[in-house]
Amino acid sequence: MRKVYITGIGLITSIGNDVPSVTGSLRALRHGFVLYPPFQKPGVPVKVVGTIKDFSVDTTDQEDWQYPPRYSIKREILRGLAPNSLYAYCAMIQAVADAQLAPGDVSNLDTGLYAASGGSPFMTHYNHARMEQLGVLRCSPLGIVASIAGTLNFNLVATFKIFGASCGFSSACASSSHALGFAYDEIVTGRQKRMFVVGAEDCNTDSILPFAGMRALSPQTNPDLASRPFDAARDGFVGTGGGAVLGVEGGGEVGRRCVGPYCEMAGWGQASDGYNVAISHPEGSGLRVAMTNALRYAGIEPAAVDYVNAHATSTPIGDTSEARALKAVFKEAAMRPAVSSTKALTGHGLSVAGAMETAFCSIAIKEGFMPGSAHITRLDPACEGLNIIRATLSQQPRVVLNNSSGFGGANVCIVLRQA
Repeated sequence: MRKVYITGIGLITSIGNDVPSVTGSLRALRHGFVLYPPFQKPGVPVKVVGTIKDFSVDTTDQEDWQYPPRYSIKREILRGLAPNSLYAYCAMIQAVADAQLAPGDVSNLDTGLYAASGGSPFMTHYNHARMEQLGVLRCSPLGIVASIAGTLNFNLVATFKIFGASCGFSSACASSSHALGFAYDEIVTGRQKRMFVVGAEDCNTDSILPFAGMRALSPQTNPDLASRPFDAARDGFVGTGGGAVLGVEGGGEVGRRCVGPYCEMAGWGQASDGYNVAISHPEGSGLRVAMTNALRYAGIEPAAVDYVNAHATSTPIGDTSEARALKAVFKEAAMRPAVSSTKALTGHGLSVAGAMETAFCSIAIKEGFMPGSAHITRLDPACEGLNIIRATLSQQPRVVLNNSSGFGGANVCIVLRQA
């Protein structure tokens, strides 16, 4: 079997807009939450958001957007972007540079791109309203490609001249983990030598506030208390957005280019709950099977796992479900790995979560630390017995799992190990 490595990372997140700043936030357990101005009015039941700093994309006119000056974007490219695809574009630039890829490495038949997004409700709403108010022919000809779920792969494949496999994935909060898993398969089977895996979501009222109707968002007004996975008093997740890009390459390419990877991707697994459209199985049955499948495929025993980056979003049902799944996989209490949820710092980015948190795990392996699970005041009794770390550990994990779960009970587990 061909080995697969993560060689480049690009990040636009609530806790930093590049690898160094994100690494610093993860080590220091520094969150990215603020009282979001559009939510500070009566009738809006949530107040806190993990905002994306240094970007201003609250208008539908892309030419009025503001973003860091290091990114030079041509007008014809900008016109087809939504906020989430702008984040992805900037993260893609970072990942290409981080992996030390030349233009010929990016644009060839052996390089593909898989992306994950829920689309841009912000741009969709605007374009539909314009069509109804002004007529079809007054709509932007690029309104569709800037709005729908495939906007990331449409724009990035065209802009970066990707000639290999390309596809968009939609399994809600498991989407970019699915994209990464199937990108891994492309490489181990020899169909591609390199894949870019992209996850990105808007960060605005249209993308976040509808979750309040599900009673899924925290109503807290204190940013320090709003996202607290595994805490007994947790009351919902904090919305966020951003973009994450992973450059994934086969061992042959890593050797040819003489680059030092972040880590090896040793395998992945998936399974479904078959239980409820919106709620995790109470015993975490699908996630348990996904972890078991991933470890079996990678040839790794549960006792060898050092750290698990949990999906735990800070919802009452979801965190308990995952805790039970972890106990079922890691049966011996004395051998249980360190566990934390970095969503205590970033919030929950929906489709971007899997790629973003796999990037966090890759950084942790390379840099030699395990980020703690922040904001826990009193551990939920259902989580007792798990090794949930509350402070960052200065220890290098050799084997790491990253869990993701989405609507309909879609569960994915990614296995990483030290290269």
